[in-house]
Amino acid sequence: MIPVLAQAAHEVDGAVRRPPTRPAVRTKFQVVALLMREERARVRADGDLTENQRTKRLDRLDAVGTLLARIAARDTSLLELLGEDARVSDAAREFKADMMRAGGLEPPEEPPPAPAVAPAPGAEKQVVPRSVISRQLANPFLAPDFAAAAERQAPKVRRLAGWELLEPLFRSFEHAGPGAPACMPLPEPRSLSAAHGRTLMHHQAQVVEATARGHRTYLLADEPGLGKTAQALLAAQAADAYPLLVVAPNVVKTNWAHEVEMWTPKRRPTVVHGDGDQVDGFADVVIVNYEILDRHVGWLGDLGFRGMVVDEAHFIKNKGSQRSQHVLAVSERIRARTARPLMMALTGTPLINDIEDFRAIWQFLGWIDDTKPQATLLTSLEDTGLTPADPGFYPAARSSVIDLGIVRRRKADVVADIPARRVADMPVELDGAAGRSIRAAEVALAERLVSRYRSAVQARAESSVVDDVVVDGVDLELARRVAAAELKDSSSRADGENVFTMVRRIGQAKAGLAADYAAQLARNVGKVVFFAKHVDVMDQAEKTFADRGIGYASIRGDQTPRMREKNITAFQDDPDVSIVVCSLTAAGVGLNLQVASNLVLAELSWTYAEQTQAIDRIHRIGQADPVTAWRIIAAQTIDAKIAELIDSKAGLAARALDGAGEDDDASSTDVQLEALVALLTEALAADGA
Repeated sequence: MIPVLAQAAHEVDGAVRRPPTRPAVRTKFQVVALLMREERARVRADGDLTENQRTKRLDRLDAVGTLLARIAARDTSLLELLGEDARVSDAAREFKADMMRAGGLEPPEEPPPAPAVAPAPGAEKQVVPRSVISRQLANPFLAPDFAAAAERQAPKVRRLAGWELLEPLFRSFEHAGPGAPACMPLPEPRSLSAAHGRTLMHHQAQVVEATARGHRTYLLADEPGLGKTAQALLAAQAADAYPLLVVAPNVVKTNWAHEVEMWTPKRRPTVVHGDGDQVDGFADVVIVNYEILDRHVGWLGDLGFRGMVVDEAHFIKNKGSQRSQHVLAVSERIRARTARPLMMALTGTPLINDIEDFRAIWQFLGWIDDTKPQATLLTSLEDTGLTPADPGFYPAARSSVIDLGIVRRRKADVVADIPARRVADMPVELDGAAGRSIRAAEVALAERLVSRYRSAVQARAESSVVDDVVVDGVDLELARRVAAAELKDSSSRADGENVFTMVRRIGQAKAGLAADYAAQLARNVGKVVFFAKHVDVMDQAEKTFADRGIGYASIRGDQTPRMREKNITAFQDDPDVSIVVCSLTAAGVGLNLQVASNLVLAELSWTYAEQTQAIDRIHRIGQADPVTAWRIIAAQTIDAKIAELIDSKAGLAARALDGAGEDDDASSTDVQLEALVALLTEALAADGA
């Protein structure tokens, strides 16, 4: 048996050295570990062995165990397969039996399977993170809220008894005349101040004030760029709606955590990834994306949330989809156990495109169920004194729905509140093998810088020369010289990992996420400009748009002037062309794309000037709307530091906006140098230097 285990362990070792670790390799690792435990116990209990034979076999098993420990150190996720409560799959049992036969052992007979019980839909996928179990054990009893039951009592229906009401309600929006209000009355805010000296815009503070006065349901349909995320988080604070559940697209869930820390710094966010192994069950704000909601719908419905926010709520327009059903199931369980929870649906899509799309959203908010209006809306309709047979019913019904919490403001409506041009950072997480590879490359680069720094310190150890600038034990002048040497080597050597290749790989890894966000913007606001630096990033974005049926044009450096002009005209004049994909270097100057007011920067430039020139393609004379540039930032990578450094060079770049001169080149080099200095000093600080 021992040679069979040793061979299998070496096969696992070879596979783990070539990440990612595939499921079949994980299964083999678990089976080898299980059989090694059993073989060790068998050897110790075998009375036919001499002491010398027993010792030799145990030593050979120890060698296999040492190899397994090295494998687990290389991929620590394998350790979870060794726990006493680790699940052993059917595939693992079959593989274990095969290995036992190969080692000359007869596998034991498996007990007969338990009678099959039909699981609830999706139950086979559901998980409960350990920290959530800890929270439930720490709070085994929740105080009952009898007000919730009182609010669900059916109203007295007289005039509208027997009438079909949902279709007339939908038609009341489709047939609204020009100038009909699309926003509930909002109060004047008492204050515009927020956390840590931040200031809300007037239109944002109105929603927060309405919540503070008791309003609890919102279809917040402001245009992108008007700060719906901040409004939702501060409304939750005003309503004390904690714990709060946020369901969002994958591309923006990291940004939600960032916004929680920025707007409500006393509240702790947690982001659910995969099976939720790293989730903080005691957090105030739980953020989960639509794609994995099916695994977590069970515990999310039972945790005791007092509020729920659904971002990009048009994702649930199809009530028949699993995604919509899970969102509605969780929201219903929240309302069943909490009186007047805060329920917010966020979307930038205009309400009058297809009102049927909003059936599921109204149900999420608790305004309707499958067949009829719920109590609050039904009471409001009764109070109108009208029925669907009366001509005045439709405007009155529409007002009743809007007053429940529809909030719709366009940029043009609140132009006095927002700057004419702003850059909004959208942090994203790089998951999967690409993200792990980039983070490993960044660690390797930092280690190389640290090695150079320590060598320089060692070389001058006997010198009496000491540099002047020392911060927290790090000689900053020496760190800059080390970074400059690395930068010079990177510029002159094409092979190997360096800061330039790493930034390019980050851009490639962000391409799909940036394109996904641009597609969402295009659906919400129409025309969008998409800027990238590298051709492969542009290619990947265009493939994403083509796969989604989104019309796009392309502006690249290798185009003829005629083709370039044709694509510009298509973007400006063709309503079916929603996105123009532009090269940051080829399209950053000389273009007029002001038909759009939203721009996505998929990759970062090395200079603030180049970034500003790109934004100026839409922020120019004749632009009627405030402009927002959405900058996609790879969280927990050097990308975030580069973005910070670019912003710090704003003054220098502003002096070079009319042409890239020496100052602009200096700015580019400064950003590259300071990014490496930051990487080095952080590594030294982490190492205790």
